[in-house]
Amino acid sequence: MIRQAFKDLSRLREISLVALRHGFGELLDRTRLWEVLGRKERQEPRPESGHESTARRFRLFLSELGPTFVKLGQVLSTRADLLPREFIQELSTLQDAVPPEDMAHVRSQIGKSFGRPIEQVFASFEETPLASASIAQVHRATTRDGREVVVKVQRPDIAERVRADLDLLYYAARILEAVVEETGVYSPTGIIEEFDVAIREELDFLNEAKNLRDFGETHRDRPRITIPKVYDDLSNSTVLTMEYVVGQKLRGVDLAQHDRKLLAETLLEGAFHQLFDDGLFHGDPHPGNILVLPEERVALLDLGVVGRLTKQMQENLILLVMAVALKDADTVARLLYRVATPDQRTNLAAFKTDIQAVLDQYLAETVTLAKIDTNQLIPELLNLAVRYHVRIPKEYAILSRAAVTVEGLIRGLYPEINIGKAVLPYAKELLVGRYETMGVGITGMRALLRLQTFATDVPMQLSQILLDLESGKFSVNLASEDLVRIHQSLKGLGFVAFLGFLACGLTIGAFISFSKLDFAFHGVPVLGALALLLIGMLFGAVALWSLSSGKGHKISVTRWLERRQRRK
Repeated sequence: MIRQAFKDLSRLREISLVALRHGFGELLDRTRLWEVLGRKERQEPRPESGHESTARRFRLFLSELGPTFVKLGQVLSTRADLLPREFIQELSTLQDAVPPEDMAHVRSQIGKSFGRPIEQVFASFEETPLASASIAQVHRATTRDGREVVVKVQRPDIAERVRADLDLLYYAARILEAVVEETGVYSPTGIIEEFDVAIREELDFLNEAKNLRDFGETHRDRPRITIPKVYDDLSNSTVLTMEYVVGQKLRGVDLAQHDRKLLAETLLEGAFHQLFDDGLFHGDPHPGNILVLPEERVALLDLGVVGRLTKQMQENLILLVMAVALKDADTVARLLYRVATPDQRTNLAAFKTDIQAVLDQYLAETVTLAKIDTNQLIPELLNLAVRYHVRIPKEYAILSRAAVTVEGLIRGLYPEINIGKAVLPYAKELLVGRYETMGVGITGMRALLRLQTFATDVPMQLSQILLDLESGKFSVNLASEDLVRIHQSLKGLGFVAFLGFLACGLTIGAFISFSKLDFAFHGVPVLGALALLLIGMLFGAVALWSLSSGKGHKISVTRWLERRQRRK
């Protein structure tokens, strides 16, 4: 997994210096990174770092380290189930805009990709880019047959730089697993593996081309939403050529010139279609990726990050949205437990009670968008899942971030939209095939939701039990944390006892060697000296095992953050 991490010590030293500069020296000391580097680096923290929040310093730290770490921060900003809210908010502002690549390098990259000069690929190619990011930059161009296009060109050698940094990230993840307490629910190595897959897909523009084609197909009959056409004959893994769409980015559009309500309804309707009809949604729908077109139409850009939902995931999602809107904590708890991967047995009763408290806190009786703080509600629910050792699949975590982003856009456009009126038609359409829901009140809808989850879960569970009984594999497992601790203690005691007996035997053998055997080197019995050396190694191994075992000697990042907060 780690291919070149130990060979790239200069990059590791650079990362450690940046960490020191942003005030993370204490954590580096605790991780014993200096033992790997061979010497402790000297670097004074920035003067202002003492007055900045840890989340802000973490964002600046990632930003200074370059493309790979900026992309990691952007991916982490979609995972409200991993990081506290203040970190998510800071990382959401990460921008990877960098100075544009020299035009000679752009020409070389296009020539290398197509095997012929840029003049033979495009009739014209504007040298000034429309946008410039860390992985690629976008230019306007005209094809040989006169089509107006935009061309996304990957920066030269960016793939090699990303792969080298990924090696170091894997190494850092293993250090975190060894020294940080709060890594039981989510494995740092697993997070880096997910990031590895995501960024490699982003580096291959053929994946984005496929996303454009898929979105174009699902939105073909929706005139209010435009998806740029991809030109496959002018696209490959490092160059992507798309239709040029004339419009204004939502980030800078003059809303006074537009129907804000219609524009908000267009975005909301598009989001619901993506989630509940298509199962394919935009993973990063921020204002810079949305163009406003005439007649309040919109165009979706930058489809490098998308989410895909199965039919079962779509059904779970609409039931979850309904349950939240109806403040049905019991159904919310069971649905979260169903879609997730429990890290251990979960106390559903306590889980439900805490969820009810969150719903009561953030959902008023009137469910207009202006009354709902989705930016806090969704992270609170995800934090509860983590607290109860329930791992939320990454698709739902990415969806939660996209939902918060779209909610923010709609809130800014027209906060008076009634969420209940928007959600219930989709919910009723989903359930009408099984139950007659029209005219059913709030209490009846809650009862139907619980019946829906019951009807889905029980047959599958009974079928599994019957199959196990028929095949003779049915078993009942009893688990107790106290028994687990006793087992671990006995196992450790047995290991120490074995080493103790071995050391005793070697000690006796050493004394016999010193007193009886004549085989010596410079007057020292060789066998006795070797026995004493082995004894020392055994005692050292036992001491090291005793000191390093248990969580008491690991770093608690939570407590470290709390201490820093109290100092301020």
